[in-house]
Amino acid sequence: MHVWKKSDLWGRGAHKDGHLQQLLAAESESYDYDLIVIGGGSGGLACSKESASLGKKVMVLDYVVPTPKGTSWGLGGTCVNVGCIPKKLMHQTALLRTALQDARSLGWEFSEQVSHNWETMKTAVNNYIGSLNWGYRVSLRNKNVNYVNAYAEFVEPHKIKATNKRGKETFYTAARFVLATGERPRYLGIPGDKEYCITSDDLFSLPYCPGKTLVVGASYVSLECGGFLAGLGLDVTIMVRSILLRGFDQEMADRAGDYMETHGVKFLRKFVPVKVEELEPGTPGRLKVTAKSTETGEIIEGEYNTVLIAVGRDACTEKIGLDKAGVKVNPKNGKIPVNDEEQTNVPHIYAIGDILEGKWELTPVAIQAGRLLARRLYSGSATKCDYVNVPTTVFTPLEYGSCGLPEEKAVELYGQENLEVYHSLFWPLEFTVPNRDNNRSYAKIICHKLDNERVIGFHYLGPNAGEVTQGFGAAMKCGITKEQLDTTIGIHPTCAEIFTTMEVTKSSGGDITQAGC
Repeated sequence: MHVWKKSDLWGRGAHKDGHLQQLLAAESESYDYDLIVIGGGSGGLACSKESASLGKKVMVLDYVVPTPKGTSWGLGGTCVNVGCIPKKLMHQTALLRTALQDARSLGWEFSEQVSHNWETMKTAVNNYIGSLNWGYRVSLRNKNVNYVNAYAEFVEPHKIKATNKRGKETFYTAARFVLATGERPRYLGIPGDKEYCITSDDLFSLPYCPGKTLVVGASYVSLECGGFLAGLGLDVTIMVRSILLRGFDQEMADRAGDYMETHGVKFLRKFVPVKVEELEPGTPGRLKVTAKSTETGEIIEGEYNTVLIAVGRDACTEKIGLDKAGVKVNPKNGKIPVNDEEQTNVPHIYAIGDILEGKWELTPVAIQAGRLLARRLYSGSATKCDYVNVPTTVFTPLEYGSCGLPEEKAVELYGQENLEVYHSLFWPLEFTVPNRDNNRSYAKIICHKLDNERVIGFHYLGPNAGEVTQGFGAAMKCGITKEQLDTTIGIHPTCAEIFTTMEVTKSSGGDITQAGC
């Protein structure tokens, strides 16, 4: 039986809300495991492996419910199988098409017709993902974590039922649980959506080229998928209900969208689909989409080979028996409220990752939270996950990296009069000889005047945004100011050096176009 250290209880705040006696009573029982983690994605794997390395008896349960199209995948969660990894590889595939076009300007000569083979790309990406799935299984085994491929559901606060793919039920108990079930794509709830449409869960292993594609939604998933499909040379339309990239800086979102529009992506704005019908089956087939204007009520119709729904994601919390465990869930969105130690209202049940109320839905955040949670529970650590100034990147055709506050949020929190926004357009050197996209890349920082012009918002639209933003994310953790950026010597010629030379403020109305190096 697991014996708790005093540090497991005190300093947890448990004694403050009357849960201490419950915790002590729980320890008088004997359980199968010290910890059961429900969900084998990035957060769940990180938490389980860290807990096991600290000497605890740990189980991970992971089960992928197939999509309406029948798509399923292996261990590792959304990011590895149907998210970040295949997305970035397919984005890279699209960038290579642009690189081929640029190459001619720099002396590369190739006369043969260049074409793209969807199946070759899909097979290569999925073979790599398969190697990652295997690696995760080996890693769990090496850490002595018991991995079970079964669907977990609470039947009591300390007891779960695990159902495998053959329907066999097994029961397990644990002193503590970590919920790391993640999210799945939301459907529209209109006729034909589940029957004929796909989501990002299906796209990355789609066995055929999707052809003429309608992407529904303005989320980062929508813009990323629509962007790389267009980059592969496909006819792509993105249907947008309202604004692009809700929650992100809107100036940056609009600039990213404008770039896509000038590079072949069609936007159908202020429309929502109301019905999808199959005209002809096939791989791909033909679909008819009926849509309605959100402003005038006008009805339009269009034909596409594939309809990809990317209107957001829902937390996988509805069917895991949380009511039997007493865990409170936000009924509006299925998200789980937790305290600053990822503890739910039930003291021995914790939650991490995309299912948390009001937290980032990002893989590295889930990994960090899971690892730190295990250390607090089992090694006396007091370090908590810091959800402030998390850097991130949207891999649109022209990539958008950000850290800190969007400009709208900064104005709301501090007032326009207390902010100074420095900004600049720029022309990446790589774009100059091919003579493309002059002054389309854009950088801005939002500085708080009353706090020594500390940078509270960092925004970059240009090549290699993830690589650029990562370093500045570390600088923002250290509280970087405008003066410190000014006294930093840039690396020339790079895109990132623009942040060391920005002089024009938005309030000045000065010209931000760049002539070159």
